[in-house]
Amino acid sequence: MIRVQQEDFDIGAELARLGDGNHAVGGIASFVGLVRDMSPQAGSAGKKTGGKIGAMTLEHYPGMTEKQLAAIETEARQRWPLEDCLIIHRYGRLLPGDRIVLVATASAHRQAALESCAFLIDWLKTRAPFWKLEDGPEGSHWVEAKSSDDDAADRWKTS
Repeated sequence: MIRVQQEDFDIGAELARLGDGNHAVGGIASFVGLVRDMSPQAGSAGKKTGGKIGAMTLEHYPGMTEKQLAAIETEARQRWPLEDCLIIHRYGRLLPGDRIVLVATASAHRQAALESCAFLIDWLKTRAPFWKLEDGPEGSHWVEAKSSDDDAADRWKTS
């Protein structure tokens, strides 16, 4: 299941619904991403833009975003024997401590649940069509991709 939404979500309720009544589920792995109050981000041309964050605005392209998330969920289901999968990603203005994303996978076996959850998060971090604008005391700036995130996602490439 994929949801792109402005409103917050209840982690406990979402995880309780995942695989509810499916006794083939032996494990559920999850990841919750939160807005930090500090940014280690370096801006364009190496200009340091990190610092205190007052808010983050996430933008997306409706329709395209859901299509891309559905494609990566399908890929995860092809790679691992998943009983269920959940991706919730928020958009709009968020404050430090607010939840941004919940990814959870359910499988008969823990390794499949853990690996597929990591795969989905690495993909979301680098390839999902979301744009982040951080607001701080020195103004606003767009968050740029980090090579360390790309390296993490590259481990999942198939030959």
